[in-house]
Amino acid sequence: MDNAQPPARTHLFMVRVWLEDLGEGQTEWRGEVQEVLSGEVRSFREWPTLVALLQAMLPQQGGAGLPER
Repeated sequence: MDNAQPPARTHLFMVRVWLEDLGEGQTEWRGEVQEVLSGEVRSFREWPTLVALLQAMLPQQGGAGLPER
């Protein structure tokens, strides 16, 4: 009997963002994205990087992937 699970159709991510004080009145948004089930954590400093990380953390299967905006 094969108990293999089919690939998940949904994925749960936790995104944490904070404002980092760089000194001299300078600040920068920083963040981390964690894939909840695996625990994998990746850091980012720019919003486009967040999108790229999410796409990279999703399994590469057939299909169109995330829609473009």
